[in-house]
Parts: sequence; structure tokens; C-alpha cells
Amino acid sequence: DSTMIQSNYDMGEDLFSTQTGVVMGKFGHLYEQQYAVALFNKVRFDIEGGGSPQPQLLHRKIPLENKSIFSGSLFQYLDENKKWRNRFFFVPDSYNISYYDNKAAHDRHLHPKGTINCAGCKVLTSIEQYMDLISNCLPGVKAKLGSSPFLKCATQFPLILWHPYARHYYFCVATEKEQQKWHAVLLDCVRHANDGLSEEKKIQTPAFTDAVRLYRQAQGHYGTWEMMCGEPSQILSNLVMEGLLPVLRDLISPRLKGKLHDRQRNWMLISDAVYSLVQGQCQAQYEAVLQKCEVARSSLEASIRTDMDQIITSKEHITNKIREVVLHKSEKLLKVSIQPYISSILDALMEPTSRGFAEVRDVFFRELVDMSKNTLNDGTKEALAQHMEKISMLAFHPVKMQSCYEKVEQLSLEGLQQRFDVSSPSVFVQRAQILMREQMDDAVYTFEQILHQSLESQTTEELCKTIQRCQDRVIKKFDYDSSTVRKRFFREALLQIFIPYMLKQLSPSCAPELPRFQELIFEDFSSFILVENIFEEVVLHSVMKDIMMAVKEAAVQRRHNLYRDSIVLSNSDPSLHLLGENPSIDWAGEYGGTQEEVSNKRRRVKQVVSMIQIEGSPALPSESCMEVPGVNDILEEDGEEEEEDEEEENSDVKASPDKNESTSPKASEYAPDAHWTTLKHQVVVPLVKWMSVDLTLKSLLLTVRASAF
Repeated sequence: DSTMIQSNYDMGEDLFSTQTGVVMGKFGHLYEQQYAVALFNKVRFDIEGGGSPQPQLLHRKIPLENKSIFSGSLFQYLDENKKWRNRFFFVPDSYNISYYDNKAAHDRHLHPKGTINCAGCKVLTSIEQYMDLISNCLPGVKAKLGSSPFLKCATQFPLILWHPYARHYYFCVATEKEQQKWHAVLLDCVRHANDGLSEEKKIQTPAFTDAVRLYRQAQGHYGTWEMMCGEPSQILSNLVMEGLLPVLRDLISPRLKGKLHDRQRNWMLISDAVYSLVQGQCQAQYEAVLQKCEVARSSLEASIRTDMDQIITSKEHITNKIREVVLHKSEKLLKVSIQPYISSILDALMEPTSRGFAEVRDVFFRELVDMSKNTLNDGTKEALAQHMEKISMLAFHPVKMQSCYEKVEQLSLEGLQQRFDVSSPSVFVQRAQILMREQMDDAVYTFEQILHQSLESQTTEELCKTIQRCQDRVIKKFDYDSSTVRKRFFREALLQIFIPYMLKQLSPSCAPELPRFQELIFEDFSSFILVENIFEEVVLHSVMKDIMMAVKEAAVQRRHNLYRDSIVLSNSDPSLHLLGENPSIDWAGEYGGTQEEVSNKRRRVKQVVSMIQIEGSPALPSESCMEVPGVNDILEEDGEEEEEDEEEENSDVKASPDKNESTSPKASEYAPDAHWTTLKHQVVVPLVKWMSVDLTLKSLLLTVRASAF
């Protein structure tokens, strides 16, 4: 009866909520501790100053203002009816992909059918790659493969977004050229979404990352973590799922029925529903912890500013005590297990990273050379402005930047990953790619500002010489900044590799001795001085000298075009840095066309990547993806869709008689994805009926169903 169903539902809800609550409780305690430490470090830095060498290039404050990345059509696989449908996709400056039934729906500002956040995803370009990953989702399960494939792609050019916990998305296009362009765009979406923790948040971000790291270390997980990607709620959900998923899999996988691919498909559905539920709970609980810390911030900061000198003195005293305990052990570990590998790992990092930055330089240079050549043919400022409109978005053009990104993707730590507990080089690859994009935009923005200033006093006859002078000036600054950024990246990467390994080796013997040092700290200062943090700082400083020396030696030898920091003095070009306060330049507005043309351009959101046109095919004015001719698997079911939508609309109206029928939108226009919801009803609910399950599993599945729909 309904009472028993509700009871089972409550039991299942408790299972997920309890697991999430346990993780978030431990994380929340660590976060509160690390928040106070991060606040102290921030206030101390503000007072004492310091930092890295001043960059020579300017930095754009709002890189993608009034711009979108890409838009166009893709064939998307609809799992519930095993058909492919042509849909319109729009990638805004947030990189969260929205998709619509067609371009007209987007242009009319209708609510999207769904939105895709790519954090934690992998972009695959073959069914074989996908099947390799999907085969690992239910290890040890034995079942027949079945006669029909899991996914029959309508063309030879698939694109798949795979996530270890969340829903998978299946797309395809008509040509290899389209696949390459969309592949670059999707990779950029993943890259941007993974970089979800803002460096501008000087307290929240270090507190969050340290709390996550300390939580995982307490679980025995040292080293890099591939799922440290996305926004805080996504990272915390990954943290919960890391422990919850194996339990869930052991509980459910023996009871899944059918062919292997059916079991895998059903398991993915359950995993996605659980992940959605967990993410909602993590978001709410994280916001509560954050609010609690923000409320206490003013009183904490007042204490820090009042007692800063005493806190620093006390911390130095404790640091010296802990160093006496740790130093001998850490030096022995360094000599045997770290120092012999520093040089080889640094070389493995430097080679592909430096090739990537060199490619950034070359791509930037080639774009300016092309502009100079075109200026010889048409030497007007209007023509120059058209080229500058395109160049201004160069760093965010995933196709043009792809050759740069590919260089660093060759980074390999083969043979070292297992020794130092590095899960994958992808953590370092994506960080290097983000830095490359930032360097490209800094170079472009600096060139824009210098050129714009020069144009105010130059005639059109001198355009080529002006471009050349600005280009040479920016390239020199790029080379210096590239060296500074890469050296910092190498130091950070080496620390990320070595520190977790050292902590794992030293903690068993050193950690038991730390509590006695906590007793030496005044209670008023105990929020800002944590012995666990000091232990890690001591370990860090013990290896830092060797790392700094190795990177410095590479710079002295000018390997990979690295410079010594002392070559360029700080604030060596003060007049240029004054230009950094200027807003981004509207090239079309200042130099382009008539007032009416400029007004029309301003109304349109500029798109970084141009639409795809297939050679020898008629242009589609509103689509970037041609329909695939002669492929029977692609079934356009517009009539079917309309009938289904009408039925959904009618049922909604009957269920809610108070709603105004004349203004009620169709459910499919405002639901995140009506088809996916239908699929969950078709799969999860029958699972309860035809699986031989105990009460725990029934309530668990009821929770999945209730939370997802």
C-alpha cells in the first residue's frame, strides 16, 4: 500500500542522505578550520606584500564580454526511442551548452531543452573508445553481449560526452571537418568547466581545495585526483560518489537483468539519478557551511589584525619544534626517493609544455603576419578593424588554438605515475592549456591596446610599419611572461607530484607526534595555527630548495627559452600598464562601416568560431550541420514529437485546472529534458517490478525515481 511505499522511499532517502551527510560533515569541519587559516594568510599577505614577478603583458578583465563561442546543429541520439534528431546547440561565454529543437527556438529566446555542464567529462570520437570506458562500469558482471550494438551511430563521425557518474550524451555529424571543429569546441567546454574554482577568491578557494585534499588523505587517497574539477558542488558530489558508487554497485549489479548492454544502460541511468540527488544535497550543505564561515569572518579578521605579530611568533615557534621532528626523516626520504627523479620529471614537463607555448607564439605571430599582408592590399583602418575583430577573440577560438593544446597533450609521466601516485597527467595537461590560453589573450589584448594607441597618431600609409613595431614589442614581452608562467607551472607541478608522496611516507611516523605541539598554542590563536598544516609546510619547504634549484638551472642554461627573473625589472614599462585600465576596444564601432551597420553588429552577440560550411554543398543559413543523406538510421520524428508534446500539454492542463490554458507553455519547452525524464520512468520504475530485490534496494530505487523526476 501507499504507506509501505512511502516507508521504503524514506529508507532509501536516508541511505543517500546519510552518506552525503557523513562526507559533508567531515568536509565541513575541515573547511571551517582551513577557512580561518586561509583568512590569516590573506590578511598577512595584504599587510606584508610579496609575490611573483610583475607580468609584462596586460591582462583583460572581462575576456568574453558580449561574445559567444559557437553555435550550430548536431544530430543527438534520443535514448528512449533509439532515434537521431537534429538539434541546435549554443555555446555561450559560460561554456554551459544549451540545446534547442531548432535555431528558431533559440532565436525566440525559448527555454532550452537542456543544458550541459561538461565538468569531469571526456570527449570521445569513436564508438570503440566509448565501449572501452563503458565496459568498466560494471566490472565482474557476466552476461551475454546481445545481437544488437549498444549504440548504432548514424554516421562515421560520432562525438560522445562521457562522465563517470552522470548522464552521457551522444552526437554525430556528417563530415570529418565538422567532427574536428565540434571536437575542439567540446574539449574547450570541458577545459573551461573543469577550471571551476576561481583564483580571485583568495580565501574560499584555498580553504576548499585544502579541505578536499585533507579529507581524501584521511581516506588514504594521496596524490592528484582527476575528479577535482568543476564548481564546488560538483567536486563535493564527486567526493561523495567516490565512496558511495562502489557500495551502490555491489548492491544493485547482481540484481540487474538482461543482456550486458541493457544492464550497463540501466546502471548509467541509476548512477545519473543518484548523482543528481547527491549534487543537490551537497550544494545546499556547502552553502550552509560557507554562510557560517562568512558570518564569523569579521570577528576572525579583527582578531588577526589585533594579534598578527603574536600569531606569527607563535607559529614560528611551533614550526621550529615540528621541523626538529620531521627534518631528519624528510632529508633521508629526499635523498633516496626524490632527488634522483627531479631532473627527469622536470624534463618530461618542460618539453611538451614549452612546445605548446612556442606554438601559441607562432599562431599569434602568423595571425599578425596575415593581417599585415592583407593591409598591403587594403590599407584602410576599416579593413584593419575587421581583422582585429577576429584577432581579439583568438585565444578563445578552440579550433585555432587546438594545435597549441595538442602539443602539451603529449606530456607523459610514464613509469613515474605509479611511483608517485599520479593518477593521470591530465591534471597537468589541462592546467598548462588554461595558462596557454591566458597567455594568448594577454598577448592579443596588449597588442590591441598598443596598436590602438598608435593608430591615433598614424596615417594609413604607415599601417604596416606600425603593426610591425607593435608586434615586435609584444613578442618580446610574451617571451618573458611565457618563461615566468612556465617556471611557476613547473614548480607547482613538481610539488603536486612530490608532496603527496612525501606526506604518505612520513605521516605514519610523524603524525602521532603532532598533537603534543597543539598544546603549545594559545587558545586565542588555535584557529589560525594548525599543526597538520605546519607539518605539511615543513615538508614542502624541505623539497622546495631542490625544486627551485632545478628550475633555476634550466633557466640559466636557457633551456626551452626560459629566462632568469632578473633579466626584466619590475614595472619596466609603466606607460603600457596605464593602458591596462582601458576597456576592451570596439574595433567595429570605432573604425567599421556606417553607423547603421555598426549598430546592427552591436546588437548581435559576436561568435568566436565561424559556422561550418561543407565544400560542394549548399549553405544552410541557420545550421552548421548538414543532414546526412542516405542514412536510414536517422529518423526525423517531428510529427511524432508534436503529438507527444500535445499529449503532455493536455495532461498538464487537466492536472492543473487553475492554470491559464491560453498562456501555458508546452512542458517540453520548460523541462530540463522531457525525453530523458520519460526514459527514467521507462527504466527505473520497471526495475522495481522485475528485479528480485530486497526492501533496501526497493527503497533505494524509489528514491532514485522520486528525486530524479
